[in-house]
Amino acid sequence: MGKRKKIRQAALQRNAQLKRQISLSDARLKAKDRIAKPKKEDPNKLKVMEKPQASSALFFEYNTQLGPPYHIILDTNFINFSIKNKLDIYKNMMDCLYAKCTPYITDCVLAELESLGPKYKLALRIIKDPRFERIHCMHKGIYADDCIVNRVSQHKCYIVATNDKELKRRIRKIPGVPIMYVALNRYLIERMPDAFEPMSKK
Repeated sequence: MGKRKKIRQAALQRNAQLKRQISLSDARLKAKDRIAKPKKEDPNKLKVMEKPQASSALFFEYNTQLGPPYHIILDTNFINFSIKNKLDIYKNMMDCLYAKCTPYITDCVLAELESLGPKYKLALRIIKDPRFERIHCMHKGIYADDCIVNRVSQHKCYIVATNDKELKRRIRKIPGVPIMYVALNRYLIERMPDAFEPMSKK
């Protein structure tokens, strides 16, 4: 019991010493040691805020650059999900959108599939089909998600085909970019303009 009392007394003495210290805005301190009191902001002053420039392709978040033939960037796991579900990528894309589609593969996605090893030989053979167009990347590294997000942020003419939850979350933050994904043994589309939505749900 005596030990606890000593600890409590020591803590009280420390607090008392802290209270005794001169405040940094005290008038007795020299000008260089004193902290100036923050000035109150003028409520009438205009506030300057920086925002990224909105894309010219968006009209009230309706993407005017989207239209047939559709340009679709494929992600690694979308290709793998298609193979698991035994879906023909090219045919099912056209069944989903009722229009001509051009699938695109970035260098990053190709490098990612090559790094996954011999298990994904079939996926590599599928994307080397001449109907799949290649997009050459100018950046360093092979992280496909960052590459896809940067590309669709700059050019609003793409649909992103992915089943990756994290990539979907990042794409949803970019206005006017639809997402295609594999579910219920077919391709579904999310965030397409109203004119096409009922067709994609049939």
